[in-house]
Amino acid sequence: MSSETMKAIRIHAFGRPEVLRYEDAPKPVPQSGEVLVRVHAIGINPPDWYLRDGYKALPPEWRPQVSFPIILGTDISGTVEAVADDVENFSVGDDVYSMVRFFSVGESKAYAEYVSVPAADLALKPAGIDHIHAAAAPMSLLTAWQFMIELGHDQPNPLQAHKHQPVPLLGRTVLVNGAAGGVGHLAVQLAKRNGAHVIAVASGRHEALLRGLGADDFIDYGKTPPEDVAHDIDLVVDALGGPTSGRFLQTLKRGGALFPVYPLGFAHAAEAEQRGITVSATQVRSSGAQLAKLARMLDDGTIRTAIDSTYPLADARKAHERAGQGHIQGKIVLTVAA
Repeated sequence: MSSETMKAIRIHAFGRPEVLRYEDAPKPVPQSGEVLVRVHAIGINPPDWYLRDGYKALPPEWRPQVSFPIILGTDISGTVEAVADDVENFSVGDDVYSMVRFFSVGESKAYAEYVSVPAADLALKPAGIDHIHAAAAPMSLLTAWQFMIELGHDQPNPLQAHKHQPVPLLGRTVLVNGAAGGVGHLAVQLAKRNGAHVIAVASGRHEALLRGLGADDFIDYGKTPPEDVAHDIDLVVDALGGPTSGRFLQTLKRGGALFPVYPLGFAHAAEAEQRGITVSATQVRSSGAQLAKLARMLDDGTIRTAIDSTYPLADARKAHERAGQGHIQGKIVLTVAA
């Protein structure tokens, strides 16, 4: 670290949004293989508040050990400020976006004016969208892509013994639960783009958005439980996941698949096996190569990110409070003044 400082959001203890502090922090210096990015926008994601809260949802033996203070966050869009001598693919002045160092708890450090990024995690920002929409994409879009289209890495899967495998989408029926959220609204678009018939499940106020993104059918879960009306589904992408994912087993045809994005708490393995259904999940990993591929789709509008709300970096606490209210439409983004 240099003696220069920057503004960042740091936590000095786990807790509620009130622990987020806007304060001076050391400005990073790019190390070998890294790029220093001046941040313009930051996408916030569930792992941000899981870490802020101390990963209370995990069993104690699974909770990562971290050293305070911590700068939260992974997703950034910004401009290259400096590059290490051994980095060849990026230059000062390039507009870039990234999911930084995930999965490395406490090492991403994105809620800041500057962040050092491994060049392998970085891609040129889609030219056709602004920094806010670019920052909204990385984790959510990589999650949907790695679950549904291309895993793209050989990292051990901490969530299950077998390697996650996407399934064919062309001509299949795909149901996306939590379809209006960060991962969900992008999963809808990827499924549709790859030739699936898409059923979106969300609250009624999101119907117009989701039909505009390509959903063929819509289920308002506030009026009708989706498991009561959806049948013969080939793939369910449950962007909410957790203990309630098991209810979707009855919607799937034999040979179908259930992909819970948050698989912890799923307790229906025996039922899934009896029904002939594959249940599989993966842990999203940083990939500049995949972001470069996805940038072309974001650039031409094939895939687009929806923005729920934006907040200045200094108001990260308010952004986390908004996240805690739920019913998010797309993504929440922090902005960084020039």
